Amino acid sequence: MSSSLQVSNLLKTYGAQKAVNNISFAINKGEIVGFLGPNGAGKSTTMKIITGYLTPDAGSALVCGINVQQNPLEAKKKIGYLPEANPLYYEMYVREYISFVAGIHKVPNSSQAVNNAVEITGLTAESRKKIGQLSKGYKQRVGLAASLVHNPEVLILDEPTSGLDPNQVIEIRNLIKAQGKDKTVLFSSHILQEVQAICDRVIIINKGELVADDSLQHLQQAARANIISISFKTPVNSSLLESLPAVVSAVRQSELDWQLTTRNIDDARKQLLGLTVNNNLDIVSLGTKDDNLEEIFRQLTQAPSKA
Repeated sequence: MSSSLQVSNLLKTYGAQKAVNNISFAINKGEIVGFLGPNGAGKSTTMKIITGYLTPDAGSALVCGINVQQNPLEAKKKIGYLPEANPLYYEMYVREYISFVAGIHKVPNSSQAVNNAVEITGLTAESRKKIGQLSKGYKQRVGLAASLVHNPEVLILDEPTSGLDPNQVIEIRNLIKAQGKDKTVLFSSHILQEVQAICDRVIIINKGELVADDSLQHLQQAARANIISISFKTPVNSSLLESLPAVVSAVRQSELDWQLTTRNIDDARKQLLGLTVNNNLDIVSLGTKDDNLEEIFRQLTQAPSKA
């Protein structure tokens, strides 16, 4: 299967800082992929390169086989893009603006296309208002409608549910899932539960570098395979736990509770039992952790704190 979106060895620097450092990934039609990373990780920069708004210093982005840097106009016909800032013309009416965007894309039968975009984004009741009169949530819907009006094959959504109330978040989530049935969707979000609800696959970048690209199921299995949660009857110092050969790091969860990242979970268990005997410690509980995406994200993007 050929990829609808192919990113190869992207590099973008600002002075001495590598905002995007040699990242590569591919996404196929019908995939909805969550794009995650801390603030400043390089998510928006990557999305701007894919959509042709930034030029990389090296590497390439292909959309439906079209090189974005070499053929930006043809590539943009295939892309629906909702930037994080969501720039809108507040003095224009909702339908007027979406029709304006349809005109830029030279959409055939634009009136019907505008009606479809208004309907699927839930803007019908607000469509005769000026954009400046709308709430933030409805302004976000206008941006989504504009990104969909030309029926693109690839959707790039940067924080699409930003500013929405819980009910609106669910509605937009359902919209993204519906669009993902026959489109390629890459979207960033800081709401990790949202990514879990929509995506089967996530791409995580940190400090400009790709640190994970896998299915949620595999990431969760890998995390569970290497994490131990342990509680002691009395306080324990991190240096004691990290002295064990099988323990990579020890992160204090509370005064008596620790989370250990291990090289091998069976070896770590045996070494912990030996540690308790040699140091006269009592273990209250010991088990593997059922990790969610939030925990996986923290493991991949945050250096473990030591106490």
